[in-house]
Amino acid sequence: MKLACGAFDATAAGIALGVALDTLIGDPRRGHPVALFGRAAAALEDRLYGDARPNGAAHTLICVGAVAALGAAAHRATRARPAARAAVTAAATWAVLGGTTLGREGEALARSLESGDLEAARRRLPHLVGRDPSGLSADEIARAVVESVAENTSDAVVAPLVWGAVGGVPGLLAYRAINTLDAMVGHRSPRYARFGWAAARLDDAANLVPARLTGLLAAACAPLAGGSARRAARTLRRDGHRHPSPNAGRCEAAFAGALGLTLGGRNVYHGRAEDRPELGDGDRPRVRDIRRAVRLARAVSLSAAAIAVAGRAVLARAGSGR
Repeated sequence: MKLACGAFDATAAGIALGVALDTLIGDPRRGHPVALFGRAAAALEDRLYGDARPNGAAHTLICVGAVAALGAAAHRATRARPAARAAVTAAATWAVLGGTTLGREGEALARSLESGDLEAARRRLPHLVGRDPSGLSADEIARAVVESVAENTSDAVVAPLVWGAVGGVPGLLAYRAINTLDAMVGHRSPRYARFGWAAARLDDAANLVPARLTGLLAAACAPLAGGSARRAARTLRRDGHRHPSPNAGRCEAAFAGALGLTLGGRNVYHGRAEDRPELGDGDRPRVRDIRRAVRLARAVSLSAAAIAVAGRAVLARAGSGR
């Protein structure tokens, strides 16, 4: 019993250490584990692709299953070694988190726009979003960045921490595999409308709770970005369901209310225009709002990290009690 409790405590410690590593150094420039997974998933797609849901479901099952199995093997191998469990959990947490890189990209775009270098901002925007940047004005880029920061605070930080708290290393790795597959094949296009269906639906399910937690934390942290927690909560409740995504709208609505902005509108993806409902009732985003969004995202991320570590500690106590 004492051994099991120690292992659970080591997982909490590993999550905290992984968050610290991401905060200090961010993502590696080369050889990122997520990029390696993406290349393997793309190679498997070449073998399994077919314009049918069963093909995509098989692709998703194999990719996620393999990564989850790797995490489970690491979990079993470190069961009796708390220090090793903490180290493996820290490495996995650092590998799957993207909060520091998200903030750096937002700030880099802010600097380009603040200096008047619109072309540099247009070139860099695809690092964050998939929409066509070629005809976007500075304020339209600002909206794209604020929306991306809001959504990716959940995808890149809160969700992996939630799944790490619940499932340890297997949860961390499996979530990142699911989210990466959604980015690769889960979008609506002639090629992936059917093949990517399973990846997209699985990602929706995996983000159901984290997105709502992100919305609540954004409302709670709104004063740290010069906003109103009450307004953010009201906007989340009123507008969170209006987005075509069952999850992204919760994050974007909460950020809109917290920052006193109106998000949404027309987006162009590879020549295809989509009209998104408006979320919030404030001004349209301006360049100055990018740094406020990044500041709010960092506050949400730190809050989520504290909740994940504390939640894992609660699981440890519950496990020792049993």
